[in-house]
Amino acid sequence: MAESQERTLRDVRIGETATVRRLKGDGALKRRIMDLGITKGADVFVRKVAPLGDPIEVTVRGYELSLRKSEAEGILVH
Repeated sequence: MAESQERTLRDVRIGETATVRRLKGDGALKRRIMDLGITKGADVFVRKVAPLGDPIEVTVRGYELSLRKSEAEGILVH
């Protein structure tokens, strides 16, 4: 599958659960996402999306958190 066709957390619809495949990027942003509990194999449930698409509210590992659209685009899921 081509890089542009990979499904990201941003593509997951409200009410759906996706499993994290891998994280794109590097450095502090990737570390922050991992520190929040979003790691390979974690199930992420999309609870809400703001009207303009930013932020996205998700449930991961039993707690709720909000992610920016740019952060969600760096999380590849299946």
